[in-house]
Amino acid sequence: MQLPPQNLVVMPGRFAICELAATADIPLWATSAAFVQITRTPGELSIVCDDAVVPAGIKAERERRFIRVQGPISFDTVGVVAGLALPLAEARISIVVVASSVTDYIVVADGDLERAIAILRAAGHTLTNE
Repeated sequence: MQLPPQNLVVMPGRFAICELAATADIPLWATSAAFVQITRTPGELSIVCDDAVVPAGIKAERERRFIRVQGPISFDTVGVVAGLALPLAEARISIVVVASSVTDYIVVADGDLERAIAILRAAGHTLTNE
């Protein structure tokens, strides 16, 4: 299956993926971030937001960078994440995927960003900075 090339945007700033107790209240610091995604499951409260707003002592994967698929992406579009994840997986770059109602974001460690950009370009994707 041929996966379509995507127009991607490297977002400025650094982000954190935080893990809190499933029963925790949504903290005020999270709601002050310019970008925030909050997910509650039976096992955790997960918050993805600007790294700078996360207090010390919070369990978090920090110094993450976002690569945004230039959307909007229709809900019936197939293969967008696969086309990004596959070349990165083959290069042994770990990713987290964050989705919104209009687009997807690939999250990589800050130290992997330049290599991820080169790999995605080699796979036929277009990348620009926001």
